[in-house]
Amino acid sequence: MKATEILMSEHRVIERVITSLEAGAARLENGAAIEPAFFLDAADFIKGFADGCHHHKEEGVLFKTMVDYGMPSNSGPVGMMLMEHEQGREFTRGMRAAAQKLKDGDASARAAVIQNARGYAALLRQHIQKEDGILFPMADRIIPQPMHESVIDGFERVEHEETGEGVHEKYLALAERLAAEVK
Repeated sequence: MKATEILMSEHRVIERVITSLEAGAARLENGAAIEPAFFLDAADFIKGFADGCHHHKEEGVLFKTMVDYGMPSNSGPVGMMLMEHEQGREFTRGMRAAAQKLKDGDASARAAVIQNARGYAALLRQHIQKEDGILFPMADRIIPQPMHESVIDGFERVEHEETGEGVHEKYLALAERLAAEVK
């Protein structure tokens, strides 16, 4: 298995949560019953899995390796992906803050929850498409074949030493629960 295939597999999990987030935002907009805790849990998933685990592998391992083999770090595809990761973090912070206000009884925070949830979903859908279709094939070409195993080793280090044992599985279960909440 290639390192980029691992990341694409994680993209499928993130897309499930994006779909759940879109459904949750639609429910909130239509006045249907959905707890603010759903959006707080989604923000936890995004911070812990999409950003903490997945983006950490991209930024700390794959992108650095790509830069080592000639890709610029502050411009081009890598620079764009880093910028979009930061935009995703901003949407997540906004959604979390608004969902907390909504949970605390501030009904005016509804619009901010919806706006940030939809903004994150739209950003990540196109971001994932660019990574899967453009950046990852580039990585597969520019990183010498013998180095691909080193990238996978780096991913495993992130999973075990930085993310923590069992954390990946915890977030996979959370993704399932979020999907079930909006069925």
